[in-house]
Amino acid sequence: MARAIVLGEFGRFLVTGGVAAGVNVGTRWLLSHAMVYEVAVAVAYLVGMATAYALTRLFVFERSGRAMVDEAVRFAIVNMVALAQVWVVSVGLARLAFPAVGFAWHAEDIAHLIGVAIPAVTSYFGHRHFSFAKRREGGA
Repeated sequence: MARAIVLGEFGRFLVTGGVAAGVNVGTRWLLSHAMVYEVAVAVAYLVGMATAYALTRLFVFERSGRAMVDEAVRFAIVNMVALAQVWVVSVGLARLAFPAVGFAWHAEDIAHLIGVAIPAVTSYFGHRHFSFAKRREGGA
């Protein structure tokens, strides 16, 4: 029974994360018309993160018993680690790996899609055990 709940929860996490990733990638595409790719990746991540927080809080995890601001700060901490993963992969592929192998077809878009997908599992466990972890009696 518990395994089914966890798989259901992870599935909901992937779906809501997919929606937020779509917002992230779409925002980056729009921002790339006004700023350099590296900055657009970071700014778009923040927009996607806000979307992910709202959807994750509504549809994925049970209430933690913490204040919304506490959850949001914890969510942001987990996502800053994920942002580092996304940025390193996205920029590394687009600026180093893809040019080294002569890959140029939508290189920034594909690099960013891969980068956004990378932290799915690490973020799930971070949010499950930290961002939305049940508040313990008498403490954090």
